[in-house]
Amino acid sequence: MVLITIEGIDGSGKSSLVLSLTRLLKDECPVITREPGSTWVGDAVRRAIADKVDPITEALLFVADHASHIATVIRPALSAGRLVVSDRYSDSRYAYQQVMLEGIIDEPLAWLRAVHDGWTIPPDLTFLIVLPVEVALSRMGDGRTLEHFEEAGFLARVQKNYLSLAEEDPSRFILVDGLKTAEEIAEFVAGSIRDFSGSSLSRHRQ
Repeated sequence: MVLITIEGIDGSGKSSLVLSLTRLLKDECPVITREPGSTWVGDAVRRAIADKVDPITEALLFVADHASHIATVIRPALSAGRLVVSDRYSDSRYAYQQVMLEGIIDEPLAWLRAVHDGWTIPPDLTFLIVLPVEVALSRMGDGRTLEHFEEAGFLARVQKNYLSLAEEDPSRFILVDGLKTAEEIAEFVAGSIRDFSGSSLSRHRQ
């Protein structure tokens, strides 16, 4: 039916938002899912991150998780007419792995898109939570070891990539002010999803 994706840098509040959407959209019976981790391949991705494998291996493992996610969760749910909400999706790859692959592969974004071409399912609507990197880092808490994805300089480049993706495709992306309260964000996103999914159903019925 409709594929909604939630994107943003680490610490932006994506996971909390998705948890709230589970409650606010309960009557819609949405399929709530995420990348990586919805399939067993996600375990390999998380191990690769922990073991700091080379960037190409890491990127391809993320792509493999995406492929498995589509085959086992996304495509069956959409075929059954379900509303699907995914915490991270292909744009995470384009934003994050583009940074990881700089200096290793020429034109990493073009390479990543080529790897996905022909089989990925584009989202119908993407909510991108935007906020200052320092705020995102402060939300992660002190006293824990940050992964390489969670360093300030890295996240700043990732957010810049996200904003470039949104600029390329303004009809799909909705920018969300990550400095608003969690309740405000959740209510806005849930309402927008209801409006979008409702109009999508009307178009299909015409």
